[in-house]
Amino acid sequence: MGLVAKVVLVLALLYGALLGGLWAVMHRPVLFGQVMKHVPGPAFKVIPFKQLWLTARAGRLKVGEPAPDFTLLASDKKSRVQLSSFRRHKPVVLVFGSYT
Repeated sequence: MGLVAKVVLVLALLYGALLGGLWAVMHRPVLFGQVMKHVPGPAFKVIPFKQLWLTARAGRLKVGEPAPDFTLLASDKKSRVQLSSFRRHKPVVLVFGSYT
């Protein structure tokens, strides 16, 4: 195997490891945010972030199944709200978004 072929192989392996690492980190949104703030701009041209995100964050719930329970900081920043506390009492609308 020639030098060029070895270099291409090493780069392909590093690229695959990078994609695998990003895919694994995407399962943990807080860690993913910490990692992404250090990713340089040019990386967005060579790494398929959208496809990785859609694959890593794909849901496993079926229509009609209850959402997994979670707790969030309330808007007063002092108390916490748990999703399961609303079950069988009130309808809940979840809006996921960002202000950035």
